[in-house]
Formats: sequence, C-alpha cells, structure tokens
Amino acid sequence: MAIAYPDHERGHRMPAVLRAPLEARTWREFLYLLLSLPISVAGFAFAVAMFSAGAGLLVTFLGVPVLAAGLAGCRALGAMERNRARSLLRLEVDDPEPAGRPGAGFMARVGAMLRSGVSWRHALYALVHMPWAIFAFVVSITFWTYGWAMLTYPLWQWVFPRYVHQPGLQLFSDGNTTWYLSSPLEITATAGTGLLLTLLAPWLVRGLAYVDRLLVFGLLGPSRLASRVHELESDRGTVVDTAAADLRRIERDLHDGAQARLVALAMDLGLAKEKLTEDPEEAARMVGEAHGEVKTALQELRDLARGIHPAILTDRGLGPALSAVATRCTVPVSVTVDLPSRPVPAIEGIAYFTVSELLANISKHSGAGRATVDVWRAEDRMLLQVGDDGRGGASADAGSGLAGLAERLDAVDGVLVIDSPAGGPTRVTAELPWRS
Repeated sequence: MAIAYPDHERGHRMPAVLRAPLEARTWREFLYLLLSLPISVAGFAFAVAMFSAGAGLLVTFLGVPVLAAGLAGCRALGAMERNRARSLLRLEVDDPEPAGRPGAGFMARVGAMLRSGVSWRHALYALVHMPWAIFAFVVSITFWTYGWAMLTYPLWQWVFPRYVHQPGLQLFSDGNTTWYLSSPLEITATAGTGLLLTLLAPWLVRGLAYVDRLLVFGLLGPSRLASRVHELESDRGTVVDTAAADLRRIERDLHDGAQARLVALAMDLGLAKEKLTEDPEEAARMVGEAHGEVKTALQELRDLARGIHPAILTDRGLGPALSAVATRCTVPVSVTVDLPSRPVPAIEGIAYFTVSELLANISKHSGAGRATVDVWRAEDRMLLQVGDDGRGGASADAGSGLAGLAERLDAVDGVLVIDSPAGGPTRVTAELPWRS
C-alpha cells in the first residue's frame, strides 16, 4: 500500500501534535470521511437493490444480466473510490484487471463479470463500507466540531447575554437548577477541554482514514495473484530483452573484434606465403606481425568469454571472481565476501555482473580515490554493497546504466538501492534472493 505525502508535510520544527489540526493532510482526510457517508449510502442502496432484484429474477433469464449489471455498477463505484482515495488520502492503488476481453459478446461479458472475483470484492466493499462510513462520520465530526467549538467558546460566548438573554451556554436544567458556562473559570476550562479535543481529533481522523485505506487497498485493488502475474510478465519481458541485448553485444564484439582480426590475419598469412620464396625476410616480418595479431585476437576472445561467464567464477566462486574484477578497476578496491556457501549459478552470475557494472561505473564516472565491495547473506537474501568516496550524484534515471541494472535485478525479485548525495560518498546496495 503506497501512501505519498508532500515534502512540506515533513521536517517541521513545530511538534506534530500542535501542527496536526492545521495540516492539509488532516483536512483532506476529514473531508474524505465526510464524503464517505453519502457515497457509501448510495452505493449500499444500489448494491442491495440490484442484487435483490437479480436474485428475485433468477427464476427467469433476466436475473443473470441484472446481477452482472449490479456488479458492473459496483466496479464503477470502486473506480470512483480509488480516484477519491488518490486525491484525498494520497493512496496509490492500481486499477484491477478488467472483467472479460475487450470486444467480447454480451453474454461473454456477463459471464466474465459474474466469474470475476474482483467484481464480487467491489460488491462486498459497497455493502461493508456503509456501516463503517456512518461510524467514522459520526465520530470524526463529533470530535472535530465539539473540539473547535469549545476551543473558540471565549470568542462567541458574548452571543448569549446579548441576544439570548442568558449568561452563557446552558449545559443542564431540571426546572429548579440551571447550569450555564458563564464564569471565567468555566470559560477557561471549556477552552482547555476544547484544545485537548482539537489536538486529539486529527489523530482520530487519521486512524479512521487508515481503516478506509485498508478497505480500498484490500477490496478495490488488484488481487495479489493478478499483481504477481503482471509482475512476472513484466520480468519475463525484461529477461527476454536483456538476453537479446546480450546476444547482439556478443555478435557485435565478435564481428567487429576477433572476427575482423582473424580475417586480416588470414590475408596477411596468404601474402606471407606468396613472398616466402621471393623475399623470405619480408615474409618473416609479415608472419611476425600475424603472430602479434593472433595474440591480440586471443586476448579479445578471452575478454569476450569473461564477459559471457568467467571461468574463475565457475571454478572458484564469487569471492575470487570479484577480487579479479577489482584488480581491473582504476581505483583501489577492498573486497569482502562472507557467504556460508555458494548460491546457484544464476544468482552467482547476476551478483558478479552487478558488481562488475558498478565497479566499471566507478572507474568511468566517480572520480573516487578508493572503493569497497561487501557481499553477505541475510536470511533468505544475498546483499551486495559497492561504495566509493567519489563525487556522488549517481541515479537510476531512465536511460542510465543503473536503470538497466535495476531492471535486471527486478527480473529475479532483486532490488537496487542507490544512496549517492551530491559530493559523495556513494553506496549502492543490491539485494538478491538466496538460492543454494
């Protein structure tokens, strides 16, 4: 459940209990509770009427579409409630999956609406929200109005002796004895009690609004299964795109690097063969140059193989592999790996390439004097932290290398957290699931 509050509602010097009655958040939530009463009554009446009519007409064919229409109306109510929660409660709830496929026939849409668990959860919200909305409305408006009325009583107490011909607000009368709030002590006590109620009311309103958040999030949002399916579909797309990009990179490196060198090598050796009898010294020189090209091509192939999956990672594990990566960084790197055992090759490979990418960024952009790499296990998660003392300012904005790295980690239920204020230092923490 995502709740967002503006920055100006944080970081005040005044204590929260004193500023709460005047904060915009309190008034927004109070308005939400006030509007909930008429909206919930209308939604409850609609749901009861439609489902009662649909149930009564089930003996005929008309009952089924009436029930479907009732569910469709509840979904429309849910859409309005989600928008209201976004604007007043600052609650971000994704829209649930639609009922049925677009363009389907009438009966197909009716059947899909009746089979949709999301639709029935919207109907349940319409039924259970009304009693809660009545309770929240009564409690919030009672505390809110009584608190402000009592707090400001010294300002409007003069109305009674001037216009009502009584010394103050009448609290009690049994025919013989009448009690008015008229003495300075009583007026002060009334204002003090009003102050306590005014300071308490915002927190009571926030507590009541939190229950509404739970109702909206639990009944009007997408199901956990649907959210997980959507997340897995998105992750699958990321994995496919990443694999395709890696294949294109390998093909480009082979075509532009080792392959081009081998073609040039074959041509040079052919020319050397032709000159072998005519000019042995020139042929020997050309063979020597070809030998150098062979070494360069072999080094490029080794680098390419290391980029696909380094042999040291397979043979010796993550610690030695990361130490080898650290030696290629342009700044001194301290590597600490504390793992009870080796994770599965897939997680190990992702961890290796994550650290490699982060160290490459440090070499290119950080201006750091030193860097650290720490790897450890915490319960069922593996954590990697790469830090440097450089200029900072790293971010995962769209299009950056860190954004692509975050997408790769997200594809395996991983998380990338960046702490890089301007001026440094930078700490990038990656969290991966532990599978051994």
